[in-house]
Amino acid sequence: MKHPRAVIAASLTTAVLAITGCGSMTGNARTASVQANGDGVLKVGLLLDSSGAQDFINSSERAAAKLAVKQINATGGLKGKPVELLPDQPGTDVKSQANTLAAAGADVVIGPTDSANTAAALDILSRARITLISPANTAAALSDAKSGGYYFRTQARDTLQAQVLAKLATGIGKNVAILHEDGSYGTEVGDAVAAALKAAGADISANEQVKSSAPADAVAKIKATSPDAVVVVARDGGQAILAELANAGIPGSKLVLSDGVTGEYGAGLAAEALKGARGILPGVFPTAAFQAQLLTVSPNLGDMTYAPETYDAVMLAALAASAADDDAGASIASQLISVSGGTVAGAQAGIPCNGYPDCSALLKEKKGIDYDGLSGPVNFDANGDITAGNYVVYTYGPDNNAAMSGTEKATKPSS
Repeated sequence: MKHPRAVIAASLTTAVLAITGCGSMTGNARTASVQANGDGVLKVGLLLDSSGAQDFINSSERAAAKLAVKQINATGGLKGKPVELLPDQPGTDVKSQANTLAAAGADVVIGPTDSANTAAALDILSRARITLISPANTAAALSDAKSGGYYFRTQARDTLQAQVLAKLATGIGKNVAILHEDGSYGTEVGDAVAAALKAAGADISANEQVKSSAPADAVAKIKATSPDAVVVVARDGGQAILAELANAGIPGSKLVLSDGVTGEYGAGLAAEALKGARGILPGVFPTAAFQAQLLTVSPNLGDMTYAPETYDAVMLAALAASAADDDAGASIASQLISVSGGTVAGAQAGIPCNGYPDCSALLKEKKGIDYDGLSGPVNFDANGDITAGNYVVYTYGPDNNAAMSGTEKATKPSS
């Protein structure tokens, strides 16, 4: 299976390891008052954990970070000194990269891509008081990561997509069935879809858990309810589940696919099995202008997956350091919610701004800001999560391949 934008497969697994190493961290760097203790130079590190077929993601994230640093330095850097992008070490394990970056004096690290690697990175970086911002982590469990407040992400958590899946499904009909793969991803997203459907006034005809090794029984139960639409929440076993749905005579026009199962299947499924189906992927499609800018720093760049989210992560780190008037990791963590436009108790809303020149100029005037990035509004919450997510919608043709057909946005419900 190929990703419509790139071959991502299951790079964003939700098999998140228990974050126990950071348990000794005290306080919350996101809201703490800190004293300046930086060395005067903002050092940005990249933790590139993609490998094998996913190695191209490293190039995209590296190019976006280089572009952001280049633009920041063209505006004068931080306190008149250039921001430094530390050498990266793709191909080495996460712990080795984290230790190397800590030894090099990193103030903020961008990464990792895979949610399953975040625990190992946080165990080292948070102890060293280094802020970690992932442009790609989606696992819902990371909202509760015990990082001492040093963890943030510019990508929406898995469950936020439920609003979009429910909207697409109810656009087909009111009677909706849910077919979710066993495992944490399927269970968490499936439950969120059920809640979103109920909120939308839909009737849930069935909500079946399915094992990709034996999907027939669950599919038969779904078919027996004669649903108007079927939401398929799966990841590794998606192709087997879609094949069984086709065998059962459920047409693609009734299917709505979660991000884990959205891909290009071609001849891997029966002819027209997915014709009319719609699927979603998180993030935004890079604008033509941004693509052109990325090519100035990486002329041979062939894919731009997670580039907007990486670019925004670097920009936010620099703006947080500017707001704190200090480059230390603790200072950055203490200001990220504020500069992103997130809610801080007792704080007033900042002035919306785009790009480092405009935003840093406002900060120099001692004004609050609300950075709206290339990936959209960020607005970090108390967990370091973004509070709104952007999604690209794809529609399948008779060849079982997908083409971009629209965009949707989901917003975290107010607590």
